[in-house]
Amino acid sequence: MKYFFDSYALIEIFKGSHSYYLYADAEIVTAYFNLYETYYHIRKEKTEEESEEFFKSIQPFCIALKFSWLKETTEMRLKMKKKNFSYVDCLGYIIAKNSNIKFLTGDRQFKHIDNVELVR
Repeated sequence: MKYFFDSYALIEIFKGSHSYYLYADAEIVTAYFNLYETYYHIRKEKTEEESEEFFKSIQPFCIALKFSWLKETTEMRLKMKKKNFSYVDCLGYIIAKNSNIKFLTGDRQFKHIDNVELVR
């Protein structure tokens, strides 16, 4: 199965979270923005070498952005302003939606949103 792993999911995979064991063999799709956000969070707690190893292992799964996704991302963020989604979260969701894959996250703000697999 293929999923778009948002930053939350990537961090949980890195930490070895039991909730994400089911997704360990899933095909990963993510974006460079998610990788950046993930690397930042991991680097705060781990050595540069540990962080770099994870960074390099995820980099091949990053897909190129399409210009059209930027407008959709903006529209989503404006429409869902009360949920206070980040730019990166909205972009990841739009990528997943347009790629016909589920958006994998643990972010509770995505509860009750279509095309989301919420794992805590």
